[in-house]
Amino acid sequence: MRIYLAARYSRREELCGYRKELIALGHEVRARWLNGKHQINDKGIPVGDDGEELVESGDPKLDKKAAALRANFALDDWEDVGAADLLVNFTEAPRSTASRGGRHVEFGIALALSKPVIAVGYRENIFHWLPRVRFCETWDEAKRVIQAVSKEGLST
Repeated sequence: MRIYLAARYSRREELCGYRKELIALGHEVRARWLNGKHQINDKGIPVGDDGEELVESGDPKLDKKAAALRANFALDDWEDVGAADLLVNFTEAPRSTASRGGRHVEFGIALALSKPVIAVGYRENIFHWLPRVRFCETWDEAKRVIQAVSKEGLST
């Protein structure tokens, strides 16, 4: 089964571990953001692995390059969600973070495409209460659900 993992970018390394577990179970995880190249700072400027700005702000030519990088990051994520059979959304305690929220958009894309969704952690927003969203408190519980869904077939 093809799985997309959605979470705050700051949880990337944790999710890379989950990706390894899923691959060991025979699943495919296509979430290019986990490879570490989809990073932007709090000002929206794309940054490299060490936090260095990939383009400087202020120069119109470089601002266009920064916009293109951000658009490419978003397109990669959009395509990866679209190619997945299942989305696993790692949530946070409601009102506990001031994150940018790309994971919420990925969750919404999956819902709009009628893909099965598992929320792991908290019911962070009203849409996590939809009957078609499977809720798990822990990653271990989510892995059991993923294996069951994998065996019984996908349904929304």
